[in-house]
Amino acid sequence: MTRFHETKHRLVTTFQRHIANPVTRRLPTQVLLETTGRTSGLARRTPVGGRRVGGAFWLVSESGFKSQYVRNIQADPRVRVRLRGHWHSGTAHLLPEDDTRARLAALPRLNSAVVRGLGADLMTVRVDLDVDRDH
Repeated sequence: MTRFHETKHRLVTTFQRHIANPVTRRLPTQVLLETTGRTSGLARRTPVGGRRVGGAFWLVSESGFKSQYVRNIQADPRVRVRLRGHWHSGTAHLLPEDDTRARLAALPRLNSAVVRGLGADLMTVRVDLDVDRDH
């Protein structure tokens, strides 16, 4: 990662962690990805954008393997996704070989533009949702 991308990553991460995420996490329509903290074991909820396609939820991480929720998925791929106010359990899969530009074109336009603009190391994540048992 270049020095520019490293600085960009630090600035974006700081803004999201302290300003954007605490606000958007409270919005009832915001999609949330809940992972288990790899060190703390506590539930960690991150606002994300993406789209459900059949039995899977697709998203693109703007920071790839540097993202905290991606690191949590590496430690424990069992996650929950809040879609339209309902929680769905599933198993997350990291897809570093996926074409993120093509994937973003198939996801919600506004979120995709933000991810492309702020991202430094894009990576696709697919969550295979369990059969709807939990809400």
